[in-house]
Amino acid sequence: MRDTRKLEFPRTGPAIYLVAGSALLSMILLFTTIDPFLDKGGFLVGGLDVHIYRDGAFRIVHQLPLYTEPTMRGLLYTYTPFSTIAFVPIYMVPWGYVTNTWLVFNLSVLIACVLLSWRLLGYRITTRLVVVSVLIAATLVFIEPVRQTLYFGQINLVLMLLVLLDALRADRSKLGGLGVGLAAGIKLTPIYFVAYLAALRQWRSAAVAFATFVASIAFAWAILPADSRQYWTSTFFQSNRIAVDNHPSNQSIRGVIAHLLDGPAPVWLWVLIAGSVATASLIVTTALYQRGERLLSITLAGLTACAVSPFSWGHHWVWFVPLFVFLVHKGLDNWRWWVVAAVLFTVTASWTYHWSKTWVSIGVFLLPPWWAVTKVLINGYVIEFLVVLIAAGIHLRRDGWSALSERSAERSIRLPLLRRRSPESSSCPTPSP
Repeated sequence: MRDTRKLEFPRTGPAIYLVAGSALLSMILLFTTIDPFLDKGGFLVGGLDVHIYRDGAFRIVHQLPLYTEPTMRGLLYTYTPFSTIAFVPIYMVPWGYVTNTWLVFNLSVLIACVLLSWRLLGYRITTRLVVVSVLIAATLVFIEPVRQTLYFGQINLVLMLLVLLDALRADRSKLGGLGVGLAAGIKLTPIYFVAYLAALRQWRSAAVAFATFVASIAFAWAILPADSRQYWTSTFFQSNRIAVDNHPSNQSIRGVIAHLLDGPAPVWLWVLIAGSVATASLIVTTALYQRGERLLSITLAGLTACAVSPFSWGHHWVWFVPLFVFLVHKGLDNWRWWVVAAVLFTVTASWTYHWSKTWVSIGVFLLPPWWAVTKVLINGYVIEFLVVLIAAGIHLRRDGWSALSERSAERSIRLPLLRRRSPESSSCPTPSP
């Protein structure tokens, strides 16, 4: 019989001090590695992308062309027509309040994503867990994907929240897939999760996700026919609107190929490699899900979506957030996982290089190109993703691919150490070998 008791984060012990200490360290690094008020880099003076979102909403409200004219700082709008409809509430916020309002909102979404990650691991939401989640969120503010998402005012955390909410729903929920479809309607990358749901044989959720995505296109086309026609017949195919393939910030498989070739990545080669990686990932994520590893499964799927996308900025990789939560969870049983979490934090942190007093690059993939290690770091996120994928595959191979999902579900909620206790029991059961 499946044990339905929920876990709780330990009240005492080193875990609390480690989480609190990492949060303090992260805040110190955030405000000392770069002047928080530095123009075009300081954490407290960002908001470029959220103002582009607002400008997109402004354009549709005032019936201005969306894709043929530049927006803020001469940048072109690259999201779907439906996204501008979703961004209309941002347009309602006065210009001078947009940046800080969105920053606070994004921080709230970050905390919510951490909490949802704990729920997927089977934890009971308590006041203590909320406090721990705030501390973990504070820690993760300094990793580059989160830091830059907050700085630019990006939508990545919101999209991840929609997907995580879907992951929490029952397999046969009538609303399953709705979050994935809405996320894909705003930004195309989450469409990968339709394939993920299909691989899990969650046919209803996959169908709902795809139908919601199609509905978002139809809805936008009915309201914005000219912009929709422009996007889906022309803009959609213009990948150079974002940046060149070999841009250092392109943290995708296509970017790795372009970095190695020092030029555009051949489409056939990218499709071949990305397709193979996606297939391998679907096999691994499906096996993880069947073994009860719901959080690791959806997290690896999110990382895969970033890897196989034609272009992934560093701030797209916010799926390192639930991965970090997973490692902290594992660290409650074995201290070695804290080392792994520390390594993940280190390799994804917002390390800076000061080219001058007014020009600072952020992220390990933007370190000086003449450094020998940069040849590796420029592909850092894809390498880290592959390490996670391979490690998950080895874990499954070692424990046996054919384990029953019921057995694995039980394993996922066992209480391995006396530090974690079930609220329904007076003592912790001893784990079976």
